[in-house]
Amino acid sequence: MSTTVETASAAARTAPAAVIVAIDGPSGTGKSSTSKAVAAQLGLSYLDTGAQYRAITWWMLNNGIDVEDATEVATAAAKPVIVSGTDPAAPTITVDGEDASGPIRTQEVTSRVSAVSAVPEVRTRITELQRTIAAAAERGIVVEGRDIGTTVLPGADLKIFLTASPEARAARRSGELKGSDLAATKAALIKRDAADSGRRTSPLAKADDAVEVDTTELTLQQVIECVVTLVEEKRAAK
Repeated sequence: MSTTVETASAAARTAPAAVIVAIDGPSGTGKSSTSKAVAAQLGLSYLDTGAQYRAITWWMLNNGIDVEDATEVATAAAKPVIVSGTDPAAPTITVDGEDASGPIRTQEVTSRVSAVSAVPEVRTRITELQRTIAAAAERGIVVEGRDIGTTVLPGADLKIFLTASPEARAARRSGELKGSDLAATKAALIKRDAADSGRRTSPLAKADDAVEVDTTELTLQQVIECVVTLVEEKRAAK
């Protein structure tokens, strides 16, 4: 009996501390790739909050909601059932039981998501969902988005804000979107930044206590290694 207790006690001592990691930043900084890789490497859950805003935007478009009408969007915000899977190796998202992982990445959704996500009722609904998911992650979680460290999880153990030059971000995004025009991609990113940073409710912003990592001159692997080191240091200090 005592051996069993001692073994369990030793396991508790050696198990890594659960940590909540908030990774924020604009599009094209390597946020998603970094967050998934860090979560997988450290055995943490993973949540792409941007996918949730895309999911509710997709639902609005599919259900005839005028996404430019904030009142109409606000009225419908509570209707869709959004479920996010948190396995970093295979993150999933469903809306009313339907797999939405592909449809939410269309250009139509991309061009409308800022308008929908700026509506306070939408942000309140999705923020509550995100907090519930983070609280249920027993081993800890990496949550990526634009307002995680400032609004969603202000008490996160570690906050990281990824940045990169508009040119670097446009080049990366153009590489993802085969055949896209670099100048047009850069202009779209800058427009999205302005919309996200300028919205009244939970704008894109760096938390005062966030660690800023400029990824402009770094490879993805270097960014991952940097963030893993920061997380491991935070774990060791808990």
